[in-house]
Amino acid sequence: MIKGMLICSLFFLTFSIFAIIYRLVKGPSAPDRIQALDALGINIISGVAIFSVLLGNTGFFEFILLIGILSFIGTIAFARYIERGVVIERKHSE
Repeated sequence: MIKGMLICSLFFLTFSIFAIIYRLVKGPSAPDRIQALDALGINIISGVAIFSVLLGNTGFFEFILLIGILSFIGTIAFARYIERGVVIERKHSE
């Protein structure tokens, strides 16, 4: 019963990932693409977690943590780039 529910949730999650990839490619503006990229990271984390439960293996937790951290940093960097035009501000001493 639980295994069937996990496989069904993986199916719907895969459909959601394809919809997000479409929005990532055809997004009308840059903020929409950034939001789609963040949602893609969340869905990948969810898929790996469901797959980990399905296999009964805890070895994927480090991968989940890594993807979460990289997704967060990427979202912040893209948002700063859209807002200010640069990711890292450098002060020049003259």
